[in-house]
Amino acid sequence: MSNRFKPKFNIKKGDTVVVIAGDDKDAKKPRKVLEVFPEKSRVLVEGVNIVTRHTKPSARNTRGGIVKKEAAIHISNVMLWDAKAGAGVKVKRTREEGKLVRVSKKSGEAIK
Repeated sequence: MSNRFKPKFNIKKGDTVVVIAGDDKDAKKPRKVLEVFPEKSRVLVEGVNIVTRHTKPSARNTRGGIVKKEAAIHISNVMLWDAKAGAGVKVKRTREEGKLVRVSKKSGEAIK
């Protein structure tokens, strides 16, 4: 993906989101974003898309074995959570005091 047409996403690390598609779909359970991968259009969400990794013993991990960890999901499968609305919301960007602020379209509240 070239930098010229790099998409801007409304989801950032540390945001609270709901999963709206996939195996872990639950529109009423807010979860935390651990990491965002904008170049791949993916996000790592806490407790979602758990995969098992078969790891060999190494200097860092002496035991090895089967490890469960989260894998990234596509950014289109999550929606920002608005506590006031109690649901996933679409977001618009408005300029307040010279800074872009994300605002919920349902409640009109600024998202921190």
